[in-house]
Amino acid sequence: MDLNSLLKEMKDRGASDLHLVARISPMFRIDGDLKKLDEGILTDKETKSLIYSFIDEKQIAEFEKNHELDFSFGKPGLGRFRTNLHFQKGSIAAAVRRIPDRIPSLSELNLPPILAELALKEKGLVLVTGPSGCGKSTTLAVMIKIINEQRSVHIITIEDPIEYLHSHNKSIVEQREVGSDTFSFADSLKRCLRQDPDVIMIGEMRDLETIATAITAAETGHLVLATLHTPNAP
Repeated sequence: MDLNSLLKEMKDRGASDLHLVARISPMFRIDGDLKKLDEGILTDKETKSLIYSFIDEKQIAEFEKNHELDFSFGKPGLGRFRTNLHFQKGSIAAAVRRIPDRIPSLSELNLPPILAELALKEKGLVLVTGPSGCGKSTTLAVMIKIINEQRSVHIITIEDPIEYLHSHNKSIVEQREVGSDTFSFADSLKRCLRQDPDVIMIGEMRDLETIATAITAAETGHLVLATLHTPNAP
């Protein structure tokens, strides 16, 4: 069993998530339900070996220090994956989410056309809210794509981790990842106001300082797009 074969099967079967936990078989989430693979039960050693096969020494050191690690990675021919590493019962575990190969359109996601209008505003604050896994990050990616296709502006995204990759089209798109490109959402947001942005995308507003700075950015003529974790979406 190796990671590439698991990720290939994940893509082939249309699974959204892969769970690697010691003392149980790997599991895929398919159409909302968890399904066991016929790969045999993972030992603690096998689980650690699988997980450490796709992170580097710096990430291993950070993970072993903090016991938590969020990051994304790409595999040629397989796509991009967002990953959370953690410990449970003293052993390593991973939750791997597949990021679609391309950014979908509003219509493909059955999202209202008004989102395109909001994306093309010159200033203001747009919040995408809801629980984990409801599509907040994908919705923001679609809005950034719309801006990038129709406006010549400077877009800065602050993400943890970077999920969808944006190319430069009509706009310049700079994507900053917390942990590798900047120390925190709040710090990066304050710094980016000095980088001549037109549009700022905040992957998640987690603290009062980030929220206050985002409001200030919107009030001073920037378009700010952000997600906010809530129990449900209105």
